[in-house]
Amino acid sequence: MVRTGFVDRVKHMDELRTLMGDVVAGRGGRAVVIDSVSGMGKSALLRAFEAEVADSQELSGARRVLSVRCQPSIGSGLNYVAVSDLLLQLARDQENKQPGRFRRLLGFTREGVIRSAPDVLSAIVPGLGALFTLGREVTEASLASGSMPFDSLLPFQQGVAAQIVDALLDLVRQGPPTVVLIDDIQHGDPSSLLVLDRLLRRLPGEPLGLALSHTTDGAYVDGPSSTVEDLLHGWAKDGLLRRRVMQGLPQEAVAELVRSWHPQAPPSLPEQLSRLTAGHAVFLTLCLEEWRPGDGLSVELPGSLSRVVEDRLRLLAERDRELLVIGATQGETFLSRTVADAKGAPHDEVMERLRLIADQHKLIVHTGLPGWARREASDCYRFEHSALWGVVYGRQTPQQMRSRHARIAAALTSEPVDGLPLERRLEIARHLRSGGAECLLASAEVHYGLARDAAMEGLSFAEAESHCEEVVKAVQDLPEQEESRDRWLIQAVELLLSLTEVRWRGQRQSVGGPDIDGLAAAAEAAAERCGTPELVIRTTLLRGKTLLVTQGLLPSLDKLRAAVELAEQHGDPVPLFVARVEYGRQVSKRRLADGLSQLREAEHLYASAPGLGGTIDPVLQHARNLGEMQLGITLYDSGYLSEALARLSRCVQRLRDEPLKAELPIALNYLAQVNMGLGAYEDAEEVLGEALAFEADRGGDSGWHAYNKALLAHLLIHQSARRDQALELIADAWAETERTWLANLVPIVRNLYAEILLLASDRAGNLLEQADRLAVDTCVETQRSGMIRSEIAAHSLRSRILLRQGDITGAEEQAGQAVRMLDEVGAMPALRTEEILYHCAVVLAAGGAREEASALLERARLELARKADQVIDDVLRDRFLTRVPLNHAVLQGEGVGQ
Repeated sequence: MVRTGFVDRVKHMDELRTLMGDVVAGRGGRAVVIDSVSGMGKSALLRAFEAEVADSQELSGARRVLSVRCQPSIGSGLNYVAVSDLLLQLARDQENKQPGRFRRLLGFTREGVIRSAPDVLSAIVPGLGALFTLGREVTEASLASGSMPFDSLLPFQQGVAAQIVDALLDLVRQGPPTVVLIDDIQHGDPSSLLVLDRLLRRLPGEPLGLALSHTTDGAYVDGPSSTVEDLLHGWAKDGLLRRRVMQGLPQEAVAELVRSWHPQAPPSLPEQLSRLTAGHAVFLTLCLEEWRPGDGLSVELPGSLSRVVEDRLRLLAERDRELLVIGATQGETFLSRTVADAKGAPHDEVMERLRLIADQHKLIVHTGLPGWARREASDCYRFEHSALWGVVYGRQTPQQMRSRHARIAAALTSEPVDGLPLERRLEIARHLRSGGAECLLASAEVHYGLARDAAMEGLSFAEAESHCEEVVKAVQDLPEQEESRDRWLIQAVELLLSLTEVRWRGQRQSVGGPDIDGLAAAAEAAAERCGTPELVIRTTLLRGKTLLVTQGLLPSLDKLRAAVELAEQHGDPVPLFVARVEYGRQVSKRRLADGLSQLREAEHLYASAPGLGGTIDPVLQHARNLGEMQLGITLYDSGYLSEALARLSRCVQRLRDEPLKAELPIALNYLAQVNMGLGAYEDAEEVLGEALAFEADRGGDSGWHAYNKALLAHLLIHQSARRDQALELIADAWAETERTWLANLVPIVRNLYAEILLLASDRAGNLLEQADRLAVDTCVETQRSGMIRSEIAAHSLRSRILLRQGDITGAEEQAGQAVRMLDEVGAMPALRTEEILYHCAVVLAAGGAREEASALLERARLELARKADQVIDDVLRDRFLTRVPLNHAVLQGEGVGQ
């Protein structure tokens, strides 16, 4: 590293001292991030603070500083690296107090931690090993099937993060108040960042503070820096941390630095340097390295760091400059053997020339071998500063870069890649993806293997997604005549879309992700070219899912129906069952009777087809769970209340006993709906409380968590003493819905929000306007999405709102539209036919159309009677008819005059 020395930075050092003071005084933990461009001295600041605390003899043992540095070569592919490093330091501290507790674990070397983060985490975090094992088994089976329930696997990663944070805070509490320094957070791996997100939210009240350094100038070739910037912005906006910008050193600090380097320098030299460098620490030290007493005030600084480095490189022989450029192509840290192989020169000669460069020119320094290369017979060097490395790397044409990356990848691949340590595979992959056309196929193969391992071994879906995006890029660039191109494309698209499915939005692109429907269409076309029935069925089903969120329900149903027909022709019950469940779930949204028929057929197939009922395949189990609970709620929506209650009660109990419990929040939502429909409000509130507590423990945003919260708010709004709580709940639910944006849930929650505001509007008149805006938004959105059930409900809601506002004509128009649409499509899920008919009757009665109102009221009563006849328990039937406010109103004819 370029010698910068630590001077000044009084403001930033005081910030860190205050952070430590607050933690020591028990005022609760908090976090701060220091932002600056590369080379301003952030790392020096953190090191100086750590040294100051360590040197405070009078406070020895009263406080603790731990430091972690995120490395660029690590952040691009490994998982939980920063977290593993931190936990290992905490374990080491605890081992000193309780010998033997972590003795076996501490036998791991630093390289072992890098290679085996899940193993290390499992050794430190109670219960985590079992979660990793279960998640690995489910993910492995899911990957093999081509129909992956990653919407249900994501909770594994959230659960891992939650358990890690619990263990980390437990270890912190067993020691003195602690400040953790995380240097170069822009290189943080996504899994560690997920843990950090949860940790930041837990800091208040804990004896822990966090100080992060963040380089803002994007000077690095690889890494997740843009994602980290988004995270930092969000954390700051949410009040989870403070951001502080580090500018150039002030003139007095420059003077101090000059005195430390050259005590005999002219008094005016600091002023000259301040003016030339703007206080940039790297520029300053480069100038001070070059300045000699005979130079006087003659200080020349080129206009950019590139020029500084160019001046230094000109002092080297051409062959030495080439060696440095090859080394820079490998990275900020590079191996002499790799340089020699890429150059095609004798290794002994290259080692000697690199040694001389390090000794004489101060551009590189000798360092220890990285973990993945520890068995290499090689020297290892790193550039003095990342900014210097970036300039040297940039002294190439694009084709020179591609050619050298390709040669370096070849030099590193001494045996089959799958058998190499993970970090070496990542190093090879990094060069392959930069190696141009000749490396495309190899890049696809290596990155796909890394994606599978990231998902299975570490449950690190963000890292897996990143690798899979590289597979897709490489495959799309392969020539069409490449015979393996189509199969690679199908595999890559299936994996990538499964990994991103939890973030799909009702738009062309998933949030922060790919063109989901374009990729699904490409995979579907590739499967047709391959002519393999299994692939055609899988990709057709996948296309149906992407069409649902990008183009709406009707195009999706056409494709899902095609998947069912293809599976029927193929004759394999496994893909047929999966396809029929998915089609049954979605077609219910358009025609309830069709959904009920499909789901009953799927249930029969599961019970009768060999190889289905007794399977432990997680994909089939996931489809079985979804099908079973969807059948239960579809029976409820169809009026078969007792059967729905019995089925969903059994389903919920079985899911409670499953190790994963992935679909439990959905099943609890459906059970709560049935309980509310039967007037069992205490049971519904208990069920929803269970669902919310389950997902709160699991952590992270969830569309179903939001829906359950909205459903609870709808239950509470009818209790005058709890209306404020209901309004708070529904506002939180809508905010979470907007963050997750599951296409089928958004209009349902928005309509619930509008109805709750309508019911609460007697206390605040402006709530009616807000409710109407929400209902209008649903009308507009559902016309595009085809979610007709929610469109009908939104028109009915608008009629009630307009009636309350005194606009009877507008109310009649909206109510009439709702009934006309209902008559056209029939009974709908998540929609009570009698409710639409009744509210239209109320509006017509208010407008004087008594005869039409009476006819609609009679239709509502007949529908209510039909459902009551399906309730086989006398007590439940009586409660259904008398305790549910809507049912009571229908029977009494409230607002209609009958």
